[in-house]
This record gives sequence, structure tokens and C-alpha cells, in this order.
Amino acid sequence: MSPAYINGLLSGHIKTLARCISLVENEAEGYEALLEQLPAATTTRIVGITGPPGAGKSTLVNALISELLDQQKKVAIIAVDPSSPFNFGALLGDRIRMSQHFNNPDVYIRSLATRGALGGLSPKVIEVSDVICAAGFDYLFIETVGVGQSEVEIAGIADSTVVVVVPEAGDEIQTMKAGLMEIADVFVVNKADRDNADEFVKNLRLLAHSRQTSSWEIPVVKTVATHSKGVHELIAALEKHQQQLQGSHVRKSMLMAEKAYQLIQHRRMRDVNKKALQQDIAGVLEQGGFNLYKFVRENYFS
Repeated sequence: MSPAYINGLLSGHIKTLARCISLVENEAEGYEALLEQLPAATTTRIVGITGPPGAGKSTLVNALISELLDQQKKVAIIAVDPSSPFNFGALLGDRIRMSQHFNNPDVYIRSLATRGALGGLSPKVIEVSDVICAAGFDYLFIETVGVGQSEVEIAGIADSTVVVVVPEAGDEIQTMKAGLMEIADVFVVNKADRDNADEFVKNLRLLAHSRQTSSWEIPVVKTVATHSKGVHELIAALEKHQQQLQGSHVRKSMLMAEKAYQLIQHRRMRDVNKKALQQDIAGVLEQGGFNLYKFVRENYFS
């Protein structure tokens, strides 16, 4: 790995950052050496943005970018897209929705395909986020697709997790996914200019209050992202949460353990090819007497 890569990355050179991310995504030669040279700590605040489809996550991120740029901050965004089933490329292209910030030197936007990850998060998102943090951004937003278990998984990567919902979810608030409720550090009720928004916010605050810990009471922030309303309050809530995290070695060790677990899992599964697995099983099935558990033990754990 050329020293020019790590030097360019640490100095915030955008083209070098893009090359480094491509190296990591494609697992090109030298990418592991690059990762091992990353700084032990950065000042980048990693914020996960998740919630059901249609909640306005991309619009909210767009408004957050504008507000933070006004505060002279450097912002990076990872938009985790569902994969195309044909080439595993990013399908939605959330960057299109943030096109007004394309040419701003203080903004970096990157789409990552889930590449078939069962949970909805790209298996590379941990490594790519660490590469981006090394480039000196003030904030890194990771926006998930909002399907499957991605909402829960994001909590293992982000310092703060924002769960975005809309007033129409009012009837579902008591039956909202337990996992989604558990991982929220901040709730955002977007499109809060709609009917029944105030009643929904009241019920959500009661629910959030029931989950209050001794160290953090989950705020519920009302936003209208299309008009940037409530965005300043959301940033203030995130900053307050970040301050509460400072010096919390328990939270940091939990985050690091989750990241380590995901990396170990991914690397141990690297040599398991699903198509080859299917062909192997097809061959054994023809012989009759197939037992799934015996097959797995003999071929992968013996």
C-alpha cells in the first residue's frame, strides 16, 4: 500500500478518499494494510438515520446537510441502497435526491449496495465508514434502506441513531417493532405539519419516556424536512447525545465489540459461495438420504 494513499486520505483529499473506498469495497490488494493504518480515533460523529420507507429520510438528511454547511461543518453521507439482483450495484441512487450538494467541497456522498446482506446493511459499511472518518469530516450520516433488520443493525455502527417516523404511524405506535424502539437515541416525527401529528408526538413521547435510562431521556423532535423546520432542534439533540457519550467507555466498548463481531462474521463467511453451495447440495440430494445438519457439519465444521 502506497504511503500516498494514507497521506492523501488523512489530509482530506476527496479523490484519494474515493479511491480508498473503492479499494475497500472491492477488497483489492492492499486494502487490509490501508485499514490497519487508519487512526485509532477521530472526531467524526457517526449518525445513523433509519425508519420505515416513505418517512422522508433522504429529504431529512438533505436538510441536515444544508444546516450543517451553514455552521461551517464538513459532512459525509453513506446511503445504503438495496442491491440490484442482477449485478449487486446500488439500485436507488439516493445521491440523486441530494444533487444540490454535489459540487460542494465540504460534502461527500457515497452509495453502498447491500450486496445481498440479510440485515439490509452492506457488509462493507463498517470499513467504509472508518475510511471516511479518517478524512476529517465533522459528521458522517449513514442512511439505511429501512427494511429487514437494518434498523437494528445500524445501532451497532453509529454513535447516535435517529429513528424517523411519520404521523400516519399513529395507529401502529404500540405495535411498532420492538427492535426499532430499542435502538433509538432520538426520535424524529417528520412531516409534522400533517393531521394528528401532535397527538402522535404526545403518544411517542410517553412511549419514549417509558424507556428512559438514568443517563439519557430519548427526545422526540418534530420536523418538516421539505421546509427545513425542526432541523436545528434535531442537530441540537444530536450534539447533546454526543456530549452525554463522551467518556462513556461502556458504550464505546459495546460499539467496538459489535463492529468486531460483524467483521469476523463477514471474513469467516468470505469463502462460502451460495451458488456453489446449492450445486453441492443438489449433487447430494440425488443420492438420497440427505440430512441438512450432517451436510453442514461434515463440509463446514469438521
